[in-house]
Amino acid sequence: MSHDVDLLVVGSGPAGQKAAIQGAKLGKRVAIVERGHMVGGVCVNTGTIPSKSLREAIVYLTGMSQREIYGSSYRVKPEITIADLDRRTRLVIERETDVIQDQLLRNHVELLHGTARFVDPETMAIALDSGGERVIGADNIVLAVGTQPTRPDGVEFDGATVIDSDGLLNMRSIPASLVVVGAGVIGLEYASMLAALGTKVTLVEKRDGMLDFCDEEIVESLRHHLRDNGVVFRFGESVVAVERHGAETITHLASGKRIAAEAVFYSAGRHGATDELDLERAGLGVDERGRIAVDGEFRTAVPHVFAVGDVIGFPSLAATSMEQGRLAARHAFGEPCPPESSLLLPFGIYAIPEISFVGETEAQLTQQGVPYEIGISRYRELARGQILGDSHGMLKLLVHADDGRLLGVHVIGTGATELVHIGQTVMGFGGGIDYLVDTVFNYPTLAESYKVAALDASNRIRAVTRIGGSA
Repeated sequence: MSHDVDLLVVGSGPAGQKAAIQGAKLGKRVAIVERGHMVGGVCVNTGTIPSKSLREAIVYLTGMSQREIYGSSYRVKPEITIADLDRRTRLVIERETDVIQDQLLRNHVELLHGTARFVDPETMAIALDSGGERVIGADNIVLAVGTQPTRPDGVEFDGATVIDSDGLLNMRSIPASLVVVGAGVIGLEYASMLAALGTKVTLVEKRDGMLDFCDEEIVESLRHHLRDNGVVFRFGESVVAVERHGAETITHLASGKRIAAEAVFYSAGRHGATDELDLERAGLGVDERGRIAVDGEFRTAVPHVFAVGDVIGFPSLAATSMEQGRLAARHAFGEPCPPESSLLLPFGIYAIPEISFVGETEAQLTQQGVPYEIGISRYRELARGQILGDSHGMLKLLVHADDGRLLGVHVIGTGATELVHIGQTVMGFGGGIDYLVDTVFNYPTLAESYKVAALDASNRIRAVTRIGGSA
């Protein structure tokens, strides 16, 4: 029996958008479900887009990037208010929402405003925002419902003094002091932003370090920058209680320490937004964090039901989610796809300063027993770095010691999330430092750092060869 659509996508974030549009490009009948006020998903409305827009507004208004040139007291706007920050964020959200709706319309994807739940493995009921319900049968279903902030048991969130990432974006004023609980990506990004605004930030993390999936040298550089901006780290510490005293708080740590602050921001991870799906009616379940298990083709335990994006867990990045959505739609209709293991996935952390990397870390290469050499270029050695006023940035290459192949690229500083893609491309075609040494880069640019770092790595390898050859 023919269903209503060939592909039904639940969620219009990056993963859902790309799944729906890919299905449409294959000539399929496609519908996508999203609540009316959340077109673009968490990414556009409460996550990636607003947080990165907030970051750019803060970097500009505080004049941080120009302080090495004009002095440490330089600011574009002496008094920065929430209204200043909110204005830019809302404008970007509105424009991005328009772009997404236009893309869906142009590709003839039906957008249904409502909330979806399973009736059976092939059927979903949509509670429409406008009232009533619509039942849709689908040959294939893609779940791209995303995540929501995890709220630890026993913590009373009031949206003002005790907040999560959604509440932080709705602050009424910039707090003079803030405790950030959790040194993950989200916690670090917001900690660095608020510190740049002059907020006294204390970051509490139960682990002994942070960002253990990143290059250790890059992470240490970030910690140095954050300390310079007044961030206090409390590693190996757990929060046991938060007291509210009017408009202020006291955070109690397991060690007995107490921290006074205007607000406490919990960045305790995220939980799959699966509660309303009635997954059991489709024969599906979730783990303790609401995540859905999938195979290498993003199929769930029910073969025609796929799950993509943050709801399947790590790496939970918008860029990765987009590709997962596209590939899931292709798998659904038997189209050829590259194996997921062959994809070079870049990571971007939009702290101040930015961090980005692709490929292996030194720790991973050491564990794998791969002989490697490093090549480093520091922004202070580049004319462009001096022009931009960024003397702390750094690009680090990891190359195979025997054949010079590029194995990893790690960047911290201005434009890191853009710069990393040069290395990603070189790695994609199996290139190495010889290619980078022989390439002509525009001058002055930060991209020139690749040539400088490649020459550094080449010199190190040559030194070993020279000494070893003469022994």
